[in-house]
Amino acid sequence: MKLNVAVAQFAPVVLDLKKCVDKACKIIEEAGKKKIRLLAFPETWIPVYPLWSDMGSYSEWGNVAAKKLYRRLHENSLQVGSPEAKRIAAACKKAKVHVVLGVNERAGRSIYNALLFISDKGELIGHHRKLVPTFGERLIWGHGDAAGLQTHETEFGRIGGLICWEHWMPFARHVLHSEGEVIHVAAWPHGKEMHQIASRHYAFEGRCFVLAAGMYVEKQMMPKDYEFREELKGAPDVLIPGGSAIIGPDGSYIVEPVFGKEELLVAEIETDRALEESLTLDVTGHYSRPDVFELTVRRKR
Repeated sequence: MKLNVAVAQFAPVVLDLKKCVDKACKIIEEAGKKKIRLLAFPETWIPVYPLWSDMGSYSEWGNVAAKKLYRRLHENSLQVGSPEAKRIAAACKKAKVHVVLGVNERAGRSIYNALLFISDKGELIGHHRKLVPTFGERLIWGHGDAAGLQTHETEFGRIGGLICWEHWMPFARHVLHSEGEVIHVAAWPHGKEMHQIASRHYAFEGRCFVLAAGMYVEKQMMPKDYEFREELKGAPDVLIPGGSAIIGPDGSYIVEPVFGKEELLVAEIETDRALEESLTLDVTGHYSRPDVFELTVRRKR
């Protein structure tokens, strides 16, 4: 089956939930006009990847600015089932586009790094929380679970996704491979070299298409009252450079990585290629040893 897929390499409206939702809806509308069937957004696109977690003084105990920034991020994170979430779902339905959206998810007083899978009928068909926040991210997000670690059936095959360093968790990859994933969303903050390697490896290992999604953020896009603005003085003008790409099931690029600008990356793919490439490798089928290995997944949230 042939279909158009795309990656939304755009800057969020940093730390502004309402304007992020407005921009997301416009991007989804534009994707619909281009007859795109599946659209992928980067990791925690709403309302931005918290790059401050691994820079400056955010990690200092008792830092007043850090506390205020956490509250600000929490207030501008997306809550599942909220009016903002329903607006995005309605946009997907109107545009007839399946969307995989990376968000900071507000749940109680905690924040999770989540991927939301929204169908072209405006239904939330998947909700995955990142299993382990990486390094400084642990000062931002809670630990996720396997409740949403699964693929989702569409008319063009099963889709799934992982977030950032989950692509170096072999068991997490194997769960999605075992469910016959045809298109995978690799949600990253940006597509630096090691992220490209992981995305291409995932495509080759899983015999699936990979939409590697990274965002683009310039220093001047940070709010004027950003709590750690002084610490940005020595930072480059481009804080997060993009690097999104679209990869085939043999691990080769269909769309080469794009850096340094906002862009909607679009490609026409032939989903039958996922099966064709399985002639030589099927890690959960003819290239597996279930008599030797066994994996148990605890899906309780």
